[in-house]
Amino acid sequence: MKKILLVEDDLTYSRIVKTFLEKNGFAVEASTKVKEAQNILNSGKFDLIIADFRLPDGTGMELLQWSKKEFPQTQVILITHYSDIRIAIKAMKLGAFEYITKPINPDELLATVNESLSSKSKVPEAIGDEASPSKPNQKSGSSPSTNFYVAGTSQESEKLEKHIQLVAPTDLSVLILGETGTGKEFISRRIHEQSERRNGPFIAIDCGALPKDLAGSELFGHVKGAFTGALDNKTGHFEAAHGGTIFLDEVGNLSYEVQIQLLRAIQERTIRKIGGNKEININVRIIAATNENLLLQAGEGQFREDLYHRLNEFTLHAIPLRRRKEDLEIFAEHFLEESNQRMNKSVKGFTSEVWEIFLGYDWPGNLREFKNIIQRAVLLTTGPLVEKEALPADLNNPEFAFSSNRPSNTMNQAQDLPSPRDYKSQWIEQEKELIQQVLQDTKYNKSKTARILKMDRKTLYSKMEKYGLN
Repeated sequence: MKKILLVEDDLTYSRIVKTFLEKNGFAVEASTKVKEAQNILNSGKFDLIIADFRLPDGTGMELLQWSKKEFPQTQVILITHYSDIRIAIKAMKLGAFEYITKPINPDELLATVNESLSSKSKVPEAIGDEASPSKPNQKSGSSPSTNFYVAGTSQESEKLEKHIQLVAPTDLSVLILGETGTGKEFISRRIHEQSERRNGPFIAIDCGALPKDLAGSELFGHVKGAFTGALDNKTGHFEAAHGGTIFLDEVGNLSYEVQIQLLRAIQERTIRKIGGNKEININVRIIAATNENLLLQAGEGQFREDLYHRLNEFTLHAIPLRRRKEDLEIFAEHFLEESNQRMNKSVKGFTSEVWEIFLGYDWPGNLREFKNIIQRAVLLTTGPLVEKEALPADLNNPEFAFSSNRPSNTMNQAQDLPSPRDYKSQWIEQEKELIQQVLQDTKYNKSKTARILKMDRKTLYSKMEKYGLN
């Protein structure tokens, strides 16, 4: 059992976090002061330190610096307030694994703790290049504009690739978890191409784009006359994917009724078309993906728990770009080459100023956002190198060097904290952009947008009106 030292002087907050972590299988010891924490660390081995920045007899920064000298293999997560963000950036430069802002999001805390405990303290490795092409296969719905899978060389990317190579030869169902834009479909294609089904069809379905009343028909087909508008027999995606792989992106968006049909298809390896009575045998490997917490949805009655376990025979995590910035160069080169070919251009690379901005930005839209920005920059570039003027304003402006609540690596160059008014204006602009981006990603599905942003629909409508997003 992994041991965690929690250093937090707010006893109520400490108790809540300690209980939460213990329920998730960790051994947690709590402390309220720097000196007390040092004594505890000297008396026993700990795998992780979670420390608030502001403590009665010092700071979490002091504890971080001390622990990195005394116990360099012990990871440190710093807890900050929004007003401490530049201090948090400095902490990460000094070796902190990550920082979390108050109020703490339980899912974020657990994910960060798990990542820190599976990550070794080491200097990032040199960036290399590796690409493996995928054959064009049958597909449906939203899909990447290219079938190339680009493997990064960061520790996180190498771990992901090892897991892909491990699960690909099997016939296990795979659930890919990750934020929007992290390349979940590319990962699923990689699994298919490395599997024994590589010569069979690969069909990708965007479950969020399926009309609710036609989702069952799209997935399983229908017979003529099954419903109004069913003028002919229709072959569903599962039948079309026979002998290959079907990828269900954003599987959490399927209605409860379709979830029942999907569960039956997995259990029985048969389907029945809408309006039909004939059982059709299917031989399909299922890979599903989501950016939502399906277990939480199951607890709320929105997703079947038995279906979750059927889909989740093996879990893969699509890593956010902010957690593997060592891979930025390889992806930048790939997107640059792709953009040059698409636009018949010959841009050679990026200036050092642009690289500083790339490394300092937080990439909330992950690979999808990175690709779009490089495409735009290539289009606007007339010389051999992309210059900062070709980047969007929010990247080009140092005050917007981060676009979510996570730090950038270049912001620590600023010595003075901005005023509270500056923070407020930044936050308002970022919140507006975030809501707008999620609305676009969900095709203005307000219920789904509210779930992703973890706010009720009334609050979402209020903010949309406030920011003129109606």
